[in-house]
Amino acid sequence: MHYYQFNISDYKSHTEHLSDLEDLAYRRMLDWCYLHESPLPKDKKDIARLIRMRSHSDCIAIVLREFFTKDENGDYINKRVFFEINKVSEKSSKARESAKARWAKASGDANALRTTCDSNATQDPRPKTHNPRPKKKRAVFVKPSFDDVHVYCNERNNNVNPQAFLDHYESNGWKVGKNKMKSWKACVRTWENRDKEKSNGKNQQTSRASRVHNKLKQMHQDALEREANEGILDNGIIR
Repeated sequence: MHYYQFNISDYKSHTEHLSDLEDLAYRRMLDWCYLHESPLPKDKKDIARLIRMRSHSDCIAIVLREFFTKDENGDYINKRVFFEINKVSEKSSKARESAKARWAKASGDANALRTTCDSNATQDPRPKTHNPRPKKKRAVFVKPSFDDVHVYCNERNNNVNPQAFLDHYESNGWKVGKNKMKSWKACVRTWENRDKEKSNGKNQQTSRASRVHNKLKQMHQDALEREANEGILDNGIIR
């Protein structure tokens, strides 16, 4: 069975006394029985391996003792599980018998279609509710707190002001352009790159100004050296 009814209130009332690991073991044991439509093996080590809890045999023993009984082969069965499995099997059997009865009353060329109907009624008694490709849920955007932004900026070692970041997007309804924001961390990285570009632009301007200054200084020095070589005097002193 790929599907079974689960009564949350009923389950909770019977399992509130279990520890977290005991509850996990019980749920996995139920799922295995429903999926395989089979009792659990008599060896507790085999059960622990089947439900991937090899180091928690004590929890498994507690659950078996309280919620399972042994059948004539010594395997462990849960009465509710097999009640549900038998109920589904009964419905499938009734559907199969109903199909046969309808075709028995039919006449003419109805027999040509009988095989198809019978196959639909008997093909697989298990419910076909399992969806192998569940739809992905769209992630819900959650506004960050000051601490969230502050910690993330420290991790990236950038100069983004967390409060300025929050104030900016709070004022525009947490939108990027005309679209709703999907990732505030991506926006922090955008601010970070923008600051780097500004910083690089300033450094380039400073570098250009420094080169011009050095060139003018060198030109002035060259002029002084030429005047000295030509013997030009200023107040009787060769400069």
